[in-house]
Amino acid sequence: MTDTATPPAGVHEDGSAERLQIDTIRTLSMDAVQKANSGHPGTPMALAPVGWTVWTQFLRYDPAHADWPNRDRFVLSVGHASMLLYSLLHLAGVEEIDKDGRKSGNAAVSLEDIRQFRQLGSKTPGHPEYRHTTGVETTTGPLGAGCGNSVGMAIAERWLAARYNRPGFTLFDHDVYTLCGDGDMMEGVSAEAASMAGHLKLSNLCWIYDANQISIEGATDLAFDEDVGKRFQAYGWNVIHVDDANDVEALKRALQAFRDENERPTFIVVHSVIGWGSPRAGSEKAHGEPLGAENVAKTKEAYGWPVDQDFFVPDGVKEAFTAAVRDRGAKARDEWVATFDRYRSEHPDLAAELDLMLKDELPEGWDSEIPTFDADEKGVASRDAGGKVLNAIVKKVPWLLGGSADLAPSTKTDIRGAASFEAGNYGGSNLHFGVREHAMGAVVNGMALSHLRSYGSTFLVFLDYMRAPVRLSALMEIGAVWVYTHDSIGVGEDGPTHQPIEHLATMRAIPGLDTIRPCDANEVAEAWRAVMQDASTPAALVLSRQALPTLDRSKYAPASGLAKGGYVLAGGEETPDVILIATGSEVSLAVQAYEKLIAEGVKARVVSLPSWYRYELQDAAYKESVLPKAVRARVAIEMAGELGWDRYVGTDGATITMSTFGASAPIAKLQDKYGFTVDNVVKVAKEVMA
Repeated sequence: MTDTATPPAGVHEDGSAERLQIDTIRTLSMDAVQKANSGHPGTPMALAPVGWTVWTQFLRYDPAHADWPNRDRFVLSVGHASMLLYSLLHLAGVEEIDKDGRKSGNAAVSLEDIRQFRQLGSKTPGHPEYRHTTGVETTTGPLGAGCGNSVGMAIAERWLAARYNRPGFTLFDHDVYTLCGDGDMMEGVSAEAASMAGHLKLSNLCWIYDANQISIEGATDLAFDEDVGKRFQAYGWNVIHVDDANDVEALKRALQAFRDENERPTFIVVHSVIGWGSPRAGSEKAHGEPLGAENVAKTKEAYGWPVDQDFFVPDGVKEAFTAAVRDRGAKARDEWVATFDRYRSEHPDLAAELDLMLKDELPEGWDSEIPTFDADEKGVASRDAGGKVLNAIVKKVPWLLGGSADLAPSTKTDIRGAASFEAGNYGGSNLHFGVREHAMGAVVNGMALSHLRSYGSTFLVFLDYMRAPVRLSALMEIGAVWVYTHDSIGVGEDGPTHQPIEHLATMRAIPGLDTIRPCDANEVAEAWRAVMQDASTPAALVLSRQALPTLDRSKYAPASGLAKGGYVLAGGEETPDVILIATGSEVSLAVQAYEKLIAEGVKARVVSLPSWYRYELQDAAYKESVLPKAVRARVAIEMAGELGWDRYVGTDGATITMSTFGASAPIAKLQDKYGFTVDNVVKVAKEVMA
């Protein structure tokens, strides 16, 4: 079977090239799902006219340069409809970019890739995956996540434009198009993100809502019957209705209205029929399962399509589609390149800064103002130290920006002296996410996908509200920074609702997430230093509310050991009788117990283990030097759940951890109640030695 062929007599005799391209998207999607015997055919079939209209009529995108910084973004928040995106990338002729940022010479999505939909190792997985397939702007699948990401992308464009555009030099003016559905509208994250976008008046953002009123269980009115358009009007969006997804002219008018809007984000409600043209049209049976061979044949017949051919692309369809996208996008990119060349001459410092940012690199001397903290028995809360380090880095890396979920005075993540990012000032560096943790996570990811070094912060216990975007940051391998403070029962009087117990284990369980719990101010400095140097690994900095002693590094090992995740802090001169392992605020407790043990003649060792992730990347020889296998008397100390510590203490060791929720009381009372005292650590150490 050839990739393309001349359609037989009777196929689109009206000569509609537009309809021919749209039905090619539909049939490729149907055939891919049918061959895989898995997937979601109905939404790509319904939204094919929408995808065609956006890509061929409006999207500023150069298929030969899919990483052009000022390209329009196309986000498929309805990630289950991935075949719509793969069909568009194939027909647009998008060229693949490899992991090193170079062209591979291959198509981003070939027809063979579409034939391998949902198969092991293919470039067409069940849901679109960032980094895996060129042209996929973000990993989508968890509904609402793409919506939140798109708000972050729109924020990034506004910030980049405010910082780098100059009179006569427009480097950033791109738009963000997002396809979303009923599931997205039901998920709370999209409501949070939409509220924020309306407040910020992000007129470069367009959500196209596929109101097909079908979900997996049946009609959406089983659980969802609100007037979504009115909700978005209340958010401050420009709301436009298109009564028929097949009405391309109406879609064009709606999208042009978005392009003309300069005060508000735009929400286009498109009424479609899921599985359009098939015997299962309008049914939940068209949503999450193949149509079946017989229904595919009947659908093709209804389209006037050759029933006996699969993955059929009529002559001229791909060429016409590619040309429509390329001719507009390549011209825009060429003009942008010429503008940037002139910009280098007139604004060399900004151009150099932008070059570094787009390559995810850091300026020379970026860490030169990171403070070193003197030994201090009283010390400082690691959240306070974190704020000082953050502000030192921002002086050198202005594209490090973010904010908190209404907690900046507590998380210490405000950039001092900087303006707020608001509708009247898109150049501000302090973002106010409001009490919207889930949206904050999704927005921070969207900003990171635009090469900003973005961060979001809240109390560690509220990780529960935003675990999904943290997981996605690890899946996408983007350098988002999550700052979590109030990290233990040390929160004290706020009680168990605010005292995290299982949260460290939750983050440590996420592959590729660097969870770091520093023990003092100097480890905080080293944590930020380590995090900033890796733009492809997200990190969670877990910081304390209470003051932590700043250790005397002339007596104990330097904090630079944090870069390896774990290191011998004290007692590394000889093989120990017992090893005390701790993170964060409990390291100073371990040090006090260590001093008492050695005064009694016990050969003890203290290991600070702030990042399990980094420690496990070290070679066997290094890990043996820190935690010798022969030393089986080990005690782990952490004011959190025990889960995971067996890896380091073994069957003969012990943990001083939390097996219950906390309580409301002053911290000293809590430490006594739960055994986080020097005497108890010494007692347990002697027990494991025995």
